[in-house]
Amino acid sequence: MTQWAAGWRREGPSVEDGVVALCDQAVVSRNGQWLLPWSEAGNWLDGDSEPVYVGRFEGRNVYVAEMSADAPFSASERVPLRDAVLTTASATAAMLSTAIQVQQGWRDHRYCGRCGRATGYHPAERARWCEHCRIPWYARLAPCVIVVIRRGDRFLLARSSRTRRYYYSLIAGFVEPGESAEEAVIREVLEETGLEVTNVRYRASQPWPFPHQLMLGYFADYAGGDLVLQEDELADAGWFEPGALPPVPPDTTIAGRLIQAMEREIAAQEGLG
Repeated sequence: MTQWAAGWRREGPSVEDGVVALCDQAVVSRNGQWLLPWSEAGNWLDGDSEPVYVGRFEGRNVYVAEMSADAPFSASERVPLRDAVLTTASATAAMLSTAIQVQQGWRDHRYCGRCGRATGYHPAERARWCEHCRIPWYARLAPCVIVVIRRGDRFLLARSSRTRRYYYSLIAGFVEPGESAEEAVIREVLEETGLEVTNVRYRASQPWPFPHQLMLGYFADYAGGDLVLQEDELADAGWFEPGALPPVPPDTTIAGRLIQAMEREIAAQEGLG
């Protein structure tokens, strides 16, 4: 079984360590491998980049770094970030997801958001540190809810108006200040679909690095209303039965896993009936 464990250390990479190489909004994959040897990747760092430790993969230290735009990686070796996470096994996807978020946080907090001075390494944590303000700057995490809405033996799937992928997925949105995750579910569903829901219940979570979400997955039951789609968010939506679904996200995503879990729940209850 592939092993991945996130972690933190201040020491830089050595020759035998691996690097998740990010290049022009893509991850470099060579011969099916997502880790480049530091002895190679270290020669092509972007001028402002520095390798950051993110954990251990199959017993090997893993760093992430931004590569120069003119690094000699072919177009076929540069895999779009979202495709890389969507199409790999769970442990590898977790490694890539962590690396992408850490690198983004490291880049975003290169300067202190309070005084504007350059930041450095935090002395004990994976964070940037402003010596002048004496405050740490961590990679941002934005809580986001995603929900399966059940109505009898069917559940709601919707197609986003903002993506090129022809997936039907779930209603999702960011948690707002002063709001619980359950309240966010009720609000987002009403805003995007015109529906009311009840019996909101937590199921699972997943980090999602586009850009820096923590996805909180829920089930909820239909309580009333007619479908009225928020057009700038949704292109289409409908109620679907298990076994008769349109294309949906893969099970590497929390949306895919929630959909599968709801299919199993409905099938089991229908079998009991």
